[in-house]
Amino acid sequence: IIKNSMGLLDGKTAIVTGAARGIGKAIALKFAAEGANIAFTDLVIDVNAEKTRVELEAMGVKAKGYASNAANFEDTAKVVEEIHKDFGRIDILVNNAGITRDGLMMRMSEQQWDMVINVNLNGEYYMASEFARYLKANNKKGSIVNTASMSGHIVNWPQEQASYNASKAAVMQMTKSLAVEYCHDDIRVNSISPGYMRTELCVFVDQDWQKRWMDLTPYGRYGEPSELCGAVIYLLSESASFTSGADIVIDGCYTCV
Repeated sequence: IIKNSMGLLDGKTAIVTGAARGIGKAIALKFAAEGANIAFTDLVIDVNAEKTRVELEAMGVKAKGYASNAANFEDTAKVVEEIHKDFGRIDILVNNAGITRDGLMMRMSEQQWDMVINVNLNGEYYMASEFARYLKANNKKGSIVNTASMSGHIVNWPQEQASYNASKAAVMQMTKSLAVEYCHDDIRVNSISPGYMRTELCVFVDQDWQKRWMDLTPYGRYGEPSELCGAVIYLLSESASFTSGADIVIDGCYTCV
């Protein structure tokens, strides 16, 4: 990634949740390349998170990681306050933290179901609502991109993941609802729906599953996390000033067939 390739986000501060690795990290690096300072969250600030911070700061921007449980409202409110104190301003939010717990519904425990819904849906709601409150209190406009999934549009197979699919479909409906609620406050809310991406979530699972996924994807390959960044940048930019409540599917044509 080339620093300041277009300078689209010069001087802005972005929150990217779940950014110590994978999709969140790729987005954070792209934002830094476009001039944004990065506040990123993860469940713990471990070696991976520290490595991400070093990589971001090497690009000439301010970066800091924050330990935060996405499924805990008090954690979320506290971290937004800390970010404002540390950076002085917050302009954009990418809600990316997410998990999956695969398994047949008849064998899934209540705890497993709750864990997926709490992180994937409640976590995005907590951060989006807290960020919107921050913007309104400071008389600022802003933009939010939530990470949904093609799994909210279709049922993935052969893995059984009703909880994940339901959570991501709910994220898309929440995105539309918040877009309508916030439009008069000059806050736009959109989402992206990635397909199978080359991240730890996919590449370390059953090889037969991976072969099936690629057979069902017309492009015949994983998407790279960096291939999501163009859509995110667009949705956050002034070029999308009349775009809110939208979902962009980025899945190598998986949902087309």
